[in-house]
Amino acid sequence: MKIGLDIMGGDFAPEATVLGAIEAQKQFSDDIRLVLIGDKSKVEEILKREAIDASLFDLIHASEVIEMEEHPAKAYRKKQDSSIAKGFDLLQKNEIHAFASAGNSGAMLVGSMYTIRPIPGIIRPSITSVLPKDNGGVGVILDVGINADCKPDVLYQFGILGSLYAESVFGIKNPKVGLLNIGEEEGKGNLLSQAAYQVMKESKDFNFAGNIEGRDLFSDNVDVVVCDGFTGNVVLKQAEAVYGIMAKKGSLDEYFSRFNYEIYGGTPILGVNGNVLIGHGISSPKAIKNMLILAKDVTEAKLASKIKEAFE
Repeated sequence: MKIGLDIMGGDFAPEATVLGAIEAQKQFSDDIRLVLIGDKSKVEEILKREAIDASLFDLIHASEVIEMEEHPAKAYRKKQDSSIAKGFDLLQKNEIHAFASAGNSGAMLVGSMYTIRPIPGIIRPSITSVLPKDNGGVGVILDVGINADCKPDVLYQFGILGSLYAESVFGIKNPKVGLLNIGEEEGKGNLLSQAAYQVMKESKDFNFAGNIEGRDLFSDNVDVVVCDGFTGNVVLKQAEAVYGIMAKKGSLDEYFSRFNYEIYGGTPILGVNGNVLIGHGISSPKAIKNMLILAKDVTEAKLASKIKEAFE
């Protein structure tokens, strides 16, 4: 297995990305090889400083970088020698089995949509976040940002995508799917929520458990929480804020320490023809390491193939 990493992606690249790759490589077996894509001289400089043998990695030089503030589509089209564009080219040619980046997430979405393309039948690909459960387990929430406006059939598909992800990668058997709403009763919520409930309650594609309220996000009532990307992103940022405040006050315990984004590394883009993972722009070496581990897990689980089979 070969996993590609955009070395130039993220606020602290290439330092954080190379250091994260070094730590991931130490944990991987010999049949997993990391392909580092970016400024080769900078990568070699850091590896030399850390006394790491460069032959442990495949180095692919990219002369351009898509910066965080650049327009995703324009930059992706213009900078074909960028680390992101080269990563997608390698993925499309099956020269790598997964591609991960903490760089410009918009450009990663452009590459996913126009280079490797969505799986036929998928209306909107989605991204997720992990919900630490109070029983020690985890759940999944989607979408968390790339689909601010959704229709009922899109939310229905999120139920399928989230179920496959929860079961294949996190080992949750027959995951319970809940629709995030302002009440548990069937008639609650706005027009989207009410219409989505009617579609989802008839589902034979996943185990629908009904509406779930915000107060139950971290309980074991459901394993997969479905919502539009606007709502999901608010939930995600609120959880990050709570973690940040508690860390600042020195109040973190074993449970709330699990809200640290670094533990989970990133999210796959669900519903595209390949294993693509995006990480937080402020990713540390620890976050990069865990994003690469997640890339391995997603690839080994054959998640993209399972999604394709579900939509045939």
